[in-house]
This record gives sequence, C-alpha cells and structure tokens, in this order.
Amino acid sequence: MHDLRWTMPVARWSATAAAATADISFIEPIVRRRLSSLSRSALKVAHDCVAERDPVRVVFASRHGELRRTTDILRAISTGEPVSPTAFSLSVLNAMTGIFGIARGDRSPASAISAGAQTLGFALLEAHAQLEADPSSPVLLVYADEPADAAYGTIEDEVQGGALAILLDTRAAGQLACTISGTGSMRGAPEPAFERPAELALPTISDAFLTQSEAVQRCLSTRAPATWQNAGTTWHWSWHEGAA
Repeated sequence: MHDLRWTMPVARWSATAAAATADISFIEPIVRRRLSSLSRSALKVAHDCVAERDPVRVVFASRHGELRRTTDILRAISTGEPVSPTAFSLSVLNAMTGIFGIARGDRSPASAISAGAQTLGFALLEAHAQLEADPSSPVLLVYADEPADAAYGTIEDEVQGGALAILLDTRAAGQLACTISGTGSMRGAPEPAFERPAELALPTISDAFLTQSEAVQRCLSTRAPATWQNAGTTWHWSWHEGAA
C-alpha cells in the first residue's frame, strides 16, 4: 500500500468556534452587515493570520460553503419573492476570498475547494502544492464551515461550525506533516508515488475525531499527533520543529 506524505512550514494559525462573535472591523460597515456568519468567521481567522502582511495567496475550503444563503434564495424563488442581488453575489463558494482581497487591496490569486468530509485535508494538499510551485510568497489556507440547513435532512459525516486559518511560509520553523493512507476515497485516481518509511508508521488511534478540522486543530494546539479516518482512508498529522 502506498501513502502520500508531505510537510508544510506553518508560520501562524488561528481558529474560532461557530458561536464566537467574529470581530471583522477591518471590513467596511456597508459590506460587513451583509456577511453571513460563515464569511465573518472565515474573515476573522484569515485576518488574524496575515493582518497587514504583504500580498498572500489564498486557498479557501468549505464543504457546504454559503449553502444556507443559497437555500434562502431558493426558498424566496419558490414563493415568488424577489431575490436580493447582494445575497446572490455572496452565495458563491469563494465569496470570502473576494471580500478579503478587496479589503486588503491584494490582487494575489485565490482558489476555493470543496471535497466532502475530506475538504480540509485536500485543501492542505492544494496549499502545499501552491507553495512548492512558487515558494517566493506565502499561502494562506482558510477553512470555514457550518452545518447544512435542516431542509436537507441527515447528512453523513456532518461538519461542525467554525473556522481555521493556517499561514504557510518557507521562513517558518514549525512543520506540519500530513499523511494519507488507503484509497477508499480516491478510487480511480493513480496511486501516490510515496511510500511511508517504517519509522513513520502511524500510531494506534487513541482519539476519535469527528472531523478533520478537530484533528488538525488538536495537532496544532498540543503538538501531539492526530489521526482521522473516513471511508477507508486514514489521514494523519504530526508537528515537527525545525526545517523539513
């Protein structure tokens, strides 16, 4: 069995719970009052990581994105009510990246990713790939999510509300190592060309994390390894000091 493993330099990180009041005073009031709780949380952790730093590329990740806003729009359409153009423009998955770039006057590239229950893990891989392709500027990963509207019924492996931002910079000393084992969720894709050395064997799972976000945050905050499993695939994160 082949594994995919990569290591990324983490300069800063920030997280907020869904219930937290997000201070986004750096956003103009006329824009701020139109934002959803999802975008507010995402913008807060993003700002906490970069503040007034130089331009930074952004990878935004969310399983559901602005699904609640989209659902409200669909409800309005179904009842014949007018749809707000502002609500429509802010209903796209990458709405947060546009607002963030405008607020900072930053024209750096931004992308958005959604990959089911494994969204955060694959966003980490995308951010790593971007930094490897061009290490001259940092990459900011922002993950934010909230449970879907009750209208969609029970959702398997449902997300927990909250936001997490991780700033990747080659000048950082701390390293977050990521490993994917198994092919349960990557059927049809070519097998990764990386094998896990014996000394990097995954430890016995002692904590059962409901989401990838919970596992990654535990690793970042405690520096202890964290493992998450889903659909035949195992994700493992560990922290290392010093250069990779």
